[in-house]
Amino acid sequence: MAQVVHFQADVWGHRYSAEDRERALCALEQGSVLYFPQLRFTVAEAESRLLTPAIAGASKNISLDHLGRIPLGIGAGETELELLRRMMQRFAASSGALLENLLPRYQPGLQQARTSFRPVEIAGRATSWRKDDSRLHIDAFPSSPVQGRRILRVFSNVNPHGQSRAWLLGEPFESVARRYLPSLRRPLPGTSHLLRLLGMTRSRRSDYDHFMLQIHDRMKADQDYQSKMARAVCDFRAGSSWLVFTDQVSHAATKGQHALEQTSYLPLACMQDPSQAPLRTLERLVGRPLT
Repeated sequence: MAQVVHFQADVWGHRYSAEDRERALCALEQGSVLYFPQLRFTVAEAESRLLTPAIAGASKNISLDHLGRIPLGIGAGETELELLRRMMQRFAASSGALLENLLPRYQPGLQQARTSFRPVEIAGRATSWRKDDSRLHIDAFPSSPVQGRRILRVFSNVNPHGQSRAWLLGEPFESVARRYLPSLRRPLPGTSHLLRLLGMTRSRRSDYDHFMLQIHDRMKADQDYQSKMARAVCDFRAGSSWLVFTDQVSHAATKGQHALEQTSYLPLACMQDPSQAPLRTLERLVGRPLT
């Protein structure tokens, strides 16, 4: 199971020592969660009106793309939309400062992606099994193929009532891959081109993306796996932050309300040890290139 490695910082622009940077880099690439129990993202007084599940409408979260656009259909008026945009842009900038100071090796290739606000309580939320984040899974995106790039995510619990955000941490990625690979289907010829032509993906879906999506779905659909697999429970308290490669670490969010999340993509060439990446693990197991 993934380890949780603690760091003592209480500002997003904290200057980390060379020793802490090396410790963070090694732990992260080996599949640990980096936890910052005192690293609080401050919600401004005017933004406190956003801390309600009604703001998300029928969605479980609100996303801000790299152009600063928030999708239509959420339960917010113009004033709330502008407050949301500013709050999420501040979080994106804060997350960027954390990654720049803690993981400078990644900066040449790190690509900032979507920022999300998650105001809805996880526990008891009705959803399909595929979208149920309370089930152990690794991250893979149906419409946004990563083609082997890493998925690095920064989270911050901004719950105003002191409620922790509960996660489960499961078995290592290679164990998950070995469990499900024998039953996975290879993509049919032309599938990637057709998906892009129909607008179902934003870029080419590689064989790697194809396998990762199947692993994600098989994990969530396997009720026996969900009920019996050993896992560790981790509570991220209100006012804390954490970061993790969610394509590598088997995880589930089971309880909590009001969190911010920043996704970034990282090319393997920027890693200290690319052999730790899920792409390299899957290629070694199947015996051929997947991108």
